[in-house]
Amino acid sequence: MGGLYHGKIMLHWCDSCHTPVLGDTCACGASTRFVAVTPPGDARPAFPDDIAHINRVYETCFGVPLIPDGYLVLLNKVPDHDRMEEIVVGGAIVGAIRYLPEQQRWEALPRREAYHLMKPKKGFVIIDDSAASFIEDGASVLAPGVKFVADDIQAGDEVFILTESGLCAGVGRARVDAETGRTMEKGSLVKTRKPMSSTFTHGIATWKDAVFVNREHLNRAWAASGEFIRSVIEKNPDLPITVSYSGGKDSLATLLMVMKHIGQVPIMYIDTGLEFEATHQNVADIVEKYDLFLHRISSGDQFWEEFSKQGPPSQDQRWCCRVCKLEPIREYITNHFGECISFIGQRKYESFSRMKNPRVWRNAYVKVQLSAAPIHNWTALHVWLTIFAEEAPYNTVYREQVDRIGCYMCPASDLATIANIKARYPDRWREWQEKMEGYQSGLGLSDEWLHGGWRNKERFERTQTASGKPGAKQIDMYGD
Repeated sequence: MGGLYHGKIMLHWCDSCHTPVLGDTCACGASTRFVAVTPPGDARPAFPDDIAHINRVYETCFGVPLIPDGYLVLLNKVPDHDRMEEIVVGGAIVGAIRYLPEQQRWEALPRREAYHLMKPKKGFVIIDDSAASFIEDGASVLAPGVKFVADDIQAGDEVFILTESGLCAGVGRARVDAETGRTMEKGSLVKTRKPMSSTFTHGIATWKDAVFVNREHLNRAWAASGEFIRSVIEKNPDLPITVSYSGGKDSLATLLMVMKHIGQVPIMYIDTGLEFEATHQNVADIVEKYDLFLHRISSGDQFWEEFSKQGPPSQDQRWCCRVCKLEPIREYITNHFGECISFIGQRKYESFSRMKNPRVWRNAYVKVQLSAAPIHNWTALHVWLTIFAEEAPYNTVYREQVDRIGCYMCPASDLATIANIKARYPDRWREWQEKMEGYQSGLGLSDEWLHGGWRNKERFERTQTASGKPGAKQIDMYGD
């Protein structure tokens, strides 16, 4: 499970305060432990709904929930076929959850450290104590050393490997089902996952505690952002100042930094017609709380008009950004400001492309906007601790297992997110499906295209060609 570094991984843990820390030392004076999450390492707080979801997944697989009440939990998205997230509790990576699109379900991927939090009632094997050291070194579970196999195990299931004395020797994936495993005299029952050491400590805390112990680290990050903001303004003294506000956490943190260092500024919000209702509400809440002037820019029906010509946007042909965002904002800035500075919530930990972007730039399509990113070097934990510290009203969609805010149906979304939106927002989903099915029937496109293939035009075309199906219609539907 590899990953690409977008910058230094900053996540540490204080075993005394039981909180994540953004540096080597905690405010309590204790040294902290580095938490070796998978790059890019943009770990974020888990909200109650995230924790409930994780517990449902683990309870389905092992008969018991993973996370007790009161523990702070972080989630770290890692590279995978669709969506996979590491789970950090007690300063340890205790496991992960992974979405399986073909089966439309989540699976639990525990690490050995999960045994500190839960004792499985199913999904486990018991081995002879004498075999434990071999398993701990990564050896597979062989039939001669097995004493018990839980009834429910099927080939391919994740399992805990326990000893007769009640310890956890490791975790792995079952090679055979329970019935077969009980009758085997030789061979491998479980392929043990490579052991990865991670120190765990018990203890409860709150996010208010986390804000307190990180205050020094936050103050440094805030000061650096302030220097950057003032520098951009000093170099461009004749340009009006705005904040591009999307309703997401990063633009909120950017707004908080701008207000902290230079006071109130107008915000620009682009209404594409595809936002969540909670996003509109958050914009209203921000305007009211901070008494801000709002430049609301609407793209009207332009998305659906372009959709009727080209079909949905894809990851490799995101015409939606140009039609719904770049063109409207270019026209608005030209008409209202001529030119302006826009402070934008872009961070290098979000993606490889954003890591490569400069902190100050002009989009080739919107040259009238000087864009600047005050929180470019921040992690998601910096962002959330800042929001918690300032007690700022954030978008409630984040409480619904959605980690990025934007158009409700984005081609950059994974299938796990799309399934979540389908379940939580049936009216929006119905709107999308009706448009998609109308476009599908008009061109005779396959069900594979309808159920996710549309998100990646190039990959879908390649798959269709390899399977012997014609690809011409897939090319035409994007207006090539």
